[in-house]
Amino acid sequence: MIPHTAENRFSNPDAQHFDHPALLYRGIDEYLAGTLPFIRAGLDAGDPVLVAVPGANLAAIRAALGDDASRVRLDDMTVAGRNPGRIIPGVLLAFARAHPGRRPRIIGEPIWPGRSELEYPACAQHEALINAAFAGRNAEILCPYDLADLDQRAIDDAYRTHPTLAMGARRWASPRYGDPLAVAADFNRPLPPPPGHAPTLPVTFDGLSALRHAVARYATTAGLPDDRVEDLVLAVGELAANTVEHAGGTGSVTLWTDEEHLVCQVSDGGHLTDPLAGRIPPAGTAATGGRGLVIVNQLCDLVRVHTRPGATTVRLYLRR
Repeated sequence: MIPHTAENRFSNPDAQHFDHPALLYRGIDEYLAGTLPFIRAGLDAGDPVLVAVPGANLAAIRAALGDDASRVRLDDMTVAGRNPGRIIPGVLLAFARAHPGRRPRIIGEPIWPGRSELEYPACAQHEALINAAFAGRNAEILCPYDLADLDQRAIDDAYRTHPTLAMGARRWASPRYGDPLAVAADFNRPLPPPPGHAPTLPVTFDGLSALRHAVARYATTAGLPDDRVEDLVLAVGELAANTVEHAGGTGSVTLWTDEEHLVCQVSDGGHLTDPLAGRIPPAGTAATGGRGLVIVNQLCDLVRVHTRPGATTVRLYLRR
């Protein structure tokens, strides 16, 4: 049930904090009623505005904005955010860092009808981690949720991952908002085992070059285009280097295909203790592990991670 509250427009030019509301909507009219005032308030305040939503919703916003569309950056989230792990570093933080000293306003819709069961845990984890990644920043990120076509689990998780909820011009505090790192940890779940026939290759310091060649041969035989073979080899190389340097020196790579993807799993004895690893580019040059995971997220169509003391599994998906 949506509580009755006094009207509260999105315009708040004096705000100096991070705001992360979930916009609950049914149908395109409610979608535009919730997004357009947010965009226009940002334009009126001189704030940089980014809209990163799925293609059909992007087209509706573009049409409704008319001439003002040229003043807004418009990205198709099904492309820019296909891998949820890419959104914080490659979309949200990249836009914020491109406008230092200003308050960016962003509409980001990472969970849309059609997201797969495979993708969903990474999506929900992403929504929780936005709150940690942007804590203390002067920014606002509005995340639409389709009440008509998303399942109840996604709506329930929106209440957990957003401190504020909105419908139309109304806002209220989420009664179920949880600690971002604790909520993200709920989605750190064991992955199903690889198929029994999947080949497994060792990760060792002396064998990194041979490993990269073997991964390239498998991917080529599986029909991955040449440019995607290069992406996979680079991603596996980054993870294997992390294994050698930070996780006891040995691990394994397992490869297989499903109906849509080439899948590559890298396992080792390390433990990823930073839930934002791979989502915030590390400062300086020393934190190579963090930088490697950022690169992996940029290259792959989906990255799923399960980590615990003494064991980490990173599973990469590239569409065939």
